[in-house]
Amino acid sequence: MEITRPTVMEVDLNAFKYNVEQIKKYVGEGVKIMPVIKANAYGTYLNKRLDILEMFDIVAVAIVDEAIELRNLGYTKEIFVLNQPYKDEVEKIAKYDITVGLSSEGFLEELAKAGKNVKVHIEIGTGMGRTGIHPRRVKEFIEKVKAHPNVFIEGMYTHLSCADYDDEYTNKQLKSFEFALNEERECFEDLKYLHTSASNGILNYSNGYYNLVRPGIILYGYESYEETMQKINLKPVCKLKSKVTFIKEVKEGISIGYSRSFTTTRMTKVATIPIGYADGLRRSLSNKGEVVINGNKVPIIGNICMDSFMVDITDFEDVEVGDDVYIWDNENITLEEVASSCDTINYEIMCTISDRVPRVFK
Repeated sequence: MEITRPTVMEVDLNAFKYNVEQIKKYVGEGVKIMPVIKANAYGTYLNKRLDILEMFDIVAVAIVDEAIELRNLGYTKEIFVLNQPYKDEVEKIAKYDITVGLSSEGFLEELAKAGKNVKVHIEIGTGMGRTGIHPRRVKEFIEKVKAHPNVFIEGMYTHLSCADYDDEYTNKQLKSFEFALNEERECFEDLKYLHTSASNGILNYSNGYYNLVRPGIILYGYESYEETMQKINLKPVCKLKSKVTFIKEVKEGISIGYSRSFTTTRMTKVATIPIGYADGLRRSLSNKGEVVINGNKVPIIGNICMDSFMVDITDFEDVEVGDDVYIWDNENITLEEVASSCDTINYEIMCTISDRVPRVFK
C-alpha cells in the first residue's frame, strides 16, 4: 500500500537485526532468543514481517489473538503466550497450536477438556505478585498436569519484577525459581525451555539465563533502565516523524489552540504539524514538549489537538511547508526524553502510537 500520510513511524530492519546479534553475543552460546513481540512488537509492527519472525524458533506474545495473527501471517514455528489466557480461549489455543503459560488448576481443567493436545510452560510465582504457582507446590501441580494426557509440559518460567535495581530481591526470586526447578527435576529429566530473564534480567543476571531469554525493549534498541547502553551496544529501531503542513504569522496577544492555553508575547511564526493525541502523541506535551525540525529543537505551543499540534518557529527562518518534523529522532530528542517529559516510560510511548500512523520499514 502506498503511504500518503505525512505522519509515519520509520522502522529500521537492519537496526533490529543488529540488536538481535548483540543480544546473542551477550548471552552466549546455548541460550535461545525468544523475542517478545507483543503489543505489535512494542508498536513497531515488526510482528507483521514474516521475514523477521523466521529468524527465531520461538516467539512470545501476550494474548491469544496476537498468536493467531502470527499463524494467519504464516508463522509455523512455536508461539508462546506469556500470560495464562482466559478459559474461553482454549479452543483457539488447541486449533492454532499455541503454547501457553499455566499457573492455575482451574485453567488446567479447561485445557484438559479441549480434547486436543496442548503445550504449556508452568509459571512459577517467585515474587512478581501477579500470577504463578508457589514454588513449594510445583511437584504437586506437575502431577496434576500429568494426569491429563493431552496437556504437555514443555517449559517452566518466572518473571523478575525489579531486575533493574534490587539485587537482593532479584536473587531471592532466582533462588525461589531454582528451588522450583529442583522440584521439577524429580518429575522430569529435562524440560525443553527454562526461562526467567526479560531485558533487565538479561543485562544484569547471567545466572538466570538457563536455556532461553525473553528480550523485549532492548530488541528495539531502547533503554530498559538507565545503565542499559553501558552494558550493551544497541541501535534504536524507530523514529516518529511528521511534516510541516501549514505556516502562519500572528501578532502578539493571539491565543493558540484549544482552551487558549498559550498566548503569543511577540510577533510569532506558527507551524502546524498533522499528528495528535489520536495518533498516540501525549497531550501532556502541550506547552512543554519539543520536536526536531532541520536539526533544531522547536517548542510545542498550545494544547495538542486530536489530529495536530502547533510549534513556534519564529527563531528558525529556514522552516518551510514540507519539512520533516521528528517527535523523536534518537539523536536530538530521544524516546527516553519524550517519555520523561510525559512522566512515563519509553515502553508506554512506543506501544501507544496508534494504528492510524503508517509504519515504514527501511
